[in-house]
Amino acid sequence: MTATPVSSTAPDAAAPELSARQHWIGVLSRSRRAELQAHEAALRDADYQLIRAPEIGMTLVRGRMGGSGAPFNVGEMTVTRCVVRLADGRTGFSYLAGRDKAHAELAALADAHLQGAQQAHWISDLIDPLARAQDLRRAQQQAETAATKVDFFTLVRGEN
Repeated sequence: MTATPVSSTAPDAAAPELSARQHWIGVLSRSRRAELQAHEAALRDADYQLIRAPEIGMTLVRGRMGGSGAPFNVGEMTVTRCVVRLADGRTGFSYLAGRDKAHAELAALADAHLQGAQQAHWISDLIDPLARAQDLRRAQQQAETAATKVDFFTLVRGEN
């Protein structure tokens, strides 16, 4: 069983800023709060208002057998969302798995900052290191999983 992504379409060449934003929102949603807290002072160093204060809710998770079968409902999971608006009008959104309001607010602030003139700075100082850390964790998990893999094979007897 594998979970299916919301959209499996390739990034649209006509909207590169949308593709980049999808990437950094994904990275922020998979980050750990401790990783964002290292940047908390810089993220909060702007006037902002909470459009939607961090709130906890539920969402339905769907899956497909083998990744291509008919969809089915796996169950529900807890999510936390937040929307902020910086003083200059940029709006940041976040949706995170789990129940961490502080993490959701920091991720929304990061999304808002990433839409501004300092985007390259935020990508190199925040998003790229977070993405590398996530890739490393994923590789470690895959290596641990591969170490437990069992290859089954069938011996054919010579009797006919």
